[in-house]
Parts: sequence; C-alpha cells; structure tokens
Amino acid sequence: MTPAKRHAFFAKLAKAMPDPKSELEYSTPFELLVAVILSAQATDKGVNLATRKLFPIANTPKQLVDMGEEKLMEHIKTIGLFRMKAKNVVAMSKLLLEKHGGKVPKTRDELTELPGVGRKTANVVLNVAFGEPTMAVDTHIFRVCNRTGLAPGKDPLAVELQLEKVVPDEFRLNAHHYLILHGRYTCLARKPLCYKCPVYDECGFPDKKKYRVQPES
Repeated sequence: MTPAKRHAFFAKLAKAMPDPKSELEYSTPFELLVAVILSAQATDKGVNLATRKLFPIANTPKQLVDMGEEKLMEHIKTIGLFRMKAKNVVAMSKLLLEKHGGKVPKTRDELTELPGVGRKTANVVLNVAFGEPTMAVDTHIFRVCNRTGLAPGKDPLAVELQLEKVVPDEFRLNAHHYLILHGRYTCLARKPLCYKCPVYDECGFPDKKKYRVQPES
C-alpha cells in the first residue's frame, strides 16, 4: 500500500469513526488494566458483564488482594481462563502495591513486568489510559493489516513495528481503535463485509470483489 493510500485509508476510517473508544468499561487506569487482562480470549461484552458486578465491590489493588483468588474467581467465572486470570490479577495487584504504590505505571517495561500483562495489554493501557500512540495488535488488527496490505507481518510484533513506521502522524493516537473496530464490525474473519467497507478502494485484499455485493437477507 502506497503512502497516499495509507493516508486515505486512515482518513476514511477516521471519518467513519469520529470518536473511537475502547468498548471495555472502566473509570480508572487500574480498572482498565484489570479489564484488559480479563479480555484475553474473551469478548469485551463478556468482560463488561463481569466487571459491572466486580468493580463496585473491588476496584483497587488492595481490595482485590483482600478479596483473594477464590472470591475473585466467583466474579469472573463466566470468562474464559478465569482461574489463571484470577491468579494473575491478584498477583498483579500485589506487585502494584509493593513496587508502584498501588499506581499503574506509565511505561511498557514496567507494565510488562506485571503478572498477566504482555506487550499487547501494556500497549492498550498506554494508549487508552495515558494517551500514548501505541499500537496494540490483537487478532482483529493482525487480520486487517495483513488482509488489506496496510502493514503485513508474520506475527503481531512484526505488524506492530510496521504500523509504527507507516501510520501517518495525525492518525497515530487513534489508529489502534480504528483498526480494531474495523476488524470487529466490518473486516470480519470469515465473510468480510466489503459491500459496506469505507476503505474498499484502498484495500489490497485479492478477493474483495467476491464480497462486494451485499448478500440477500
């Protein structure tokens, strides 16, 4: 994809999504961190259903440490991998209290030292909570970048590094949101909705004409 096409690609996504936001519900950086940890291999909707009941009871590191793994599991048992996630959230909360005074750190290196926090989770927190122009590459963004030719790569890190090179500066802050929402609602895995895609002209997907006609309802 040429620089001109990449600029048009993001300009059209920005026009289609003028105020993109995370679909996870949170009110503090710590709540966001917990929600992102819980969202691995789970839907934002499922996480929100759990945290709506959890956060009014426990939404600080100390409260979650006091709650403990067993009680936390009861609140998140509807989410996949809930046992491991409960263990990680409690351990993460303990380390925040011990090393960071209960505050969520603002660097990727410090974030990825926390249990349950990988590069993608750290990038989401840095972007959404602290306004850093990071690129958190999940399955949706990985698919969109490879399918369209925007920023192809063999793994999420390769795509992330490519995005850092090619995303125009004016779109960097919201690029993660544009791409994830586009992948979640338009550029679907099995049957992309090319007939309503705002970046159809810029997209390099070889089979896009196949999906250009809207299927009969």
